[in-house]
Amino acid sequence: MPLISGKAGGIMSGMALIWAANVKGLKPAAKIVLIQLADFHNKETGQCNPSAQRLADECEMGRATLFRHLTTLEDCGLVTRHARGDGDGGRGSNQYELHLDITLGPSARPKGGGSDQNAVSSQNETGGKVSKRRRKRLKDETGVVSNRDTNLTIEPMKEPPSRRREAVETEKILVAYPPDRIRGKAACLAQIEEAMTKGIKPEDLLQAVQAYANESAEFTRSKVCFSDNWFRMRRWQAYVEKAVEDRKKARALEADHHVRLACWIKDRSPMCIHITASQVTALLASEIVTKAEIQAAGLRS
Repeated sequence: MPLISGKAGGIMSGMALIWAANVKGLKPAAKIVLIQLADFHNKETGQCNPSAQRLADECEMGRATLFRHLTTLEDCGLVTRHARGDGDGGRGSNQYELHLDITLGPSARPKGGGSDQNAVSSQNETGGKVSKRRRKRLKDETGVVSNRDTNLTIEPMKEPPSRRREAVETEKILVAYPPDRIRGKAACLAQIEEAMTKGIKPEDLLQAVQAYANESAEFTRSKVCFSDNWFRMRRWQAYVEKAVEDRKKARALEADHHVRLACWIKDRSPMCIHITASQVTALLASEIVTKAEIQAAGLRS
């Protein structure tokens, strides 16, 4: 099982991300929530417990929207939420259980089904359908759920860490594309890897795909470009260039703001009371003020 450092600082299950990338039948926004959850899954502990605000920030959506998509994932049987306490009698962040044996969302499931309500439809690595039952949550003191990775019977070959990270990043970028218009997966992944080798940042590519997915959400589906054509024609380039330009403008505005704050400090203006500790740290890092000037203005460095 490949191990990758996760967002929470633990060991993330690479298989959890691959599973999320291969789940079919979800709308793009719900798929993004599932992938971000998988990115928090800890292989060693089986825990997946980001705060709602952290998860919403990572998904770039509001909390209400996030909860709506989480409900969709629960209704599909892909995720189970378990409430946790904060140790002081209050409520802490939820514990999320990822059902790695399920690979079909609502629009990809066949109509009808068996009479056993506890059984869930999933697929094994050979593509054959199997019937599995969800494991019950462990009732221990920590509330940690069982590690779902044990349901996977085929261990992938280990690759160098850099290759594993690159594979996860390219998959993450592709699955952000409108799922019903993904075609030629291998060609798409090759185009993404080529762009990254030419210096395009993975986060910029991901943001470009997400922007197009949001733009095209209300389009007639025939008007949404197939993914292999979209990546081949470098349709992402305009989005990436805009993001780079926006960052340049933001840095310029921030620099101008820092200059104004530095003038307040040097003049020991009464307006210095509005300068925050993080702004003081940024001003010192930019070396446009000194510690002595900070202290003379009545601020702490």
